Amino acid sequence: MTFFRGLGLIIGLELRQRVRGVAWYVLIGIFVVLVAIVTALLWLTTRTWNTGPEIGAAETGAGGWLFSLILYFVLLLGTLATPAFSGNAVNGERDAGTLATTQVTLVSTTQIVLGKFVAAWVASLAFLVASLPFIAIALVLGNLDVATIAVSFVVLAAELGVLAALGVALSAIITRPLFSIVVSYLVVAALSIGTLIAFGLLGTVTTSTVTETYIGMEADEFDEQTGEPIDPVCLDPETRTYQQPRYDLYWGFLAANPYVVIADAAPGGFDSHGNPTNMFSTLSSGVRSLQTPPEFEPVLDYCNDGNPGMSYLADRPTPEEVHDNAVPSWFVGLGIHVLLAAGALWWAIARTRTPAKRLATGSRIA
Repeated sequence: MTFFRGLGLIIGLELRQRVRGVAWYVLIGIFVVLVAIVTALLWLTTRTWNTGPEIGAAETGAGGWLFSLILYFVLLLGTLATPAFSGNAVNGERDAGTLATTQVTLVSTTQIVLGKFVAAWVASLAFLVASLPFIAIALVLGNLDVATIAVSFVVLAAELGVLAALGVALSAIITRPLFSIVVSYLVVAALSIGTLIAFGLLGTVTTSTVTETYIGMEADEFDEQTGEPIDPVCLDPETRTYQQPRYDLYWGFLAANPYVVIADAAPGGFDSHGNPTNMFSTLSSGVRSLQTPPEFEPVLDYCNDGNPGMSYLADRPTPEEVHDNAVPSWFVGLGIHVLLAAGALWWAIARTRTPAKRLATGSRIA
């Protein structure tokens, strides 16, 4: 028996077992209903938007927002459902006494573990397939390009594969099915929520001293039409000192967050003014802005040598400029996830291989 033929047998067997269950169809149905509600709400919202003379309809459509929301729904349900369905793929069969029956056939241990992984990955991609009609609606709403769709689809599929690999691997590494499912959820939580907690706590407790200089102005009269002061007088500079959290030192933790990975990988997503047009570009520009260290001696000059105004804000970059001038991190996060999944699968194959020299106490062989 060739390797791929044996692998295909395991994949087919696993998928047929999943199709027989009702729970999978219930999850798909709930997902479709949720996305349909979001699509309807965004559709109604876009009907109330007005298109200005210098901004075309292509820049006011909600297609980008809808598409990014749909893909985040897919990832969210993938993090919730995939560990539950793959977290007992190996040890569940060991407890039922069916794993040993498969292992005495011509199918190898590697084929068994990898076949279960691919089957769990394909099952998780069902959410992505179910979202295709709504993605078509997002294209109709406008403000969405093909490059964003293609790249985010590939990265999301890879992230779902990582979740499936971790679930299957932990089910082979850990003897008890319930414990392996719990650990799978903990690993997913560590990547999606733990990275945020680590970033927030470490950035908050690490501070630097900032000395801010404020230059104000005063005037007795103001222009009635423009609101600008007449003959303003600059005040003496005032300084204040405060502690600034150093989130720029720990932004790398967010690179391992699967939601940030997808957002940072998606290209485009900005209008002609440099503002975000979807959740991906909003999150990505925000995370990349954290790479810039704070100013330790900022000057807020409201007087501007007798020409008052907010001139000190004029040179602030747009979200698109912040995004383009920073260092992308999605490939680092995705690489960490892939290495973690590959290492877990290698360990799972080693733990499942027969004959086993050592087994945990109470482990069932046949």
